[in-house]
Amino acid sequence: MAATSDTRRPATQSILSALAVTVVAAAFGAAFLLRGPDAASPALPLMAERPVLLPDGRALHVQKYEVSVAEWNACHDAGACTLELRARRGHEPGTQPATGLSYVDAGEYLAWINGRTGHAFRLPTAAEWAFMARDVLPDEPDPIFTDPALSWASAYLVEGNAPRALRPRGGYATSPEGIADLDGSVWEWTGDCYNDAERDRCAAFYVGGEHVAAMSYLERDPARGGCAVGTPPAHLGMRLVSDGRP
Repeated sequence: MAATSDTRRPATQSILSALAVTVVAAAFGAAFLLRGPDAASPALPLMAERPVLLPDGRALHVQKYEVSVAEWNACHDAGACTLELRARRGHEPGTQPATGLSYVDAGEYLAWINGRTGHAFRLPTAAEWAFMARDVLPDEPDPIFTDPALSWASAYLVEGNAPRALRPRGGYATSPEGIADLDGSVWEWTGDCYNDAERDRCAAFYVGGEHVAAMSYLERDPARGGCAVGTPPAHLGMRLVSDGRP
C-alpha cells in the first residue's frame, strides 16, 4: 500500500497545480472584465474621417468630437489634470463633452495626452477653427437696422442665436470631413491670443463658436462675464488637432 501511495502522489500534485493555475487565470480574467483595459494607457483620440485641407495646402487632422468627460477624467485620475468632472444627470461620461475648462486646464490635458501617446496634439488656431467650421456655422444674419449709427443694436439683437443646451456627442451638425458639433453649444479653446501677445504673457485667448469671442485664460464659466468680445459662450471645452496623422 505504501508503494501505491508514493506512485500516486506526483499525479495528485500535478492535478492540484493545474487547478491552481486555472483558478488564478480565471480570477485575472474576471478582474480584467470588471476593470477593462488599463486606464493609464489611453488609446489615441478618435479623429474625423478626413483631414481638413487648409487654404495654404496643409492637411489638418481634427478630433471628431470634443474631449469627453470620460477622456478628461482619465487625465485627472493620472494626476495630470487638476479639475475632476462629473457627467450631468441623464448624460454618460463617454458621450458628454467636457465643459467648464479654462485655457490652463486645456494645457494640462494637452501635456498629458501628448506624453501618454507620444503624439503632438495641439489646439487649433482661430483661423483654422473658423475654416473647419465654415460649412456648418450659419451665415451671418442680415442687420436689423441699416443705419450705421445703430450697428451696435443690430449686433446686440442678432447675436446669441446659437443653441445653449448641452447635448451628447453627435447632437449637432457634422462637417463634410466628419467633424461633429462645431455648431453646438460648446465654444472651443484655440491657441491664439486676442492681442497677438506671447502665449505665456497672454491674458485672453480666442474661442471658436457661433461668433468670435475672447476669454480670460483662467475662466471656466463664461456666464460670469469673462467674455471679452460678443455674447458670452454657453460652455467652454476643447478639441484636439494635429499636423500629422495620429
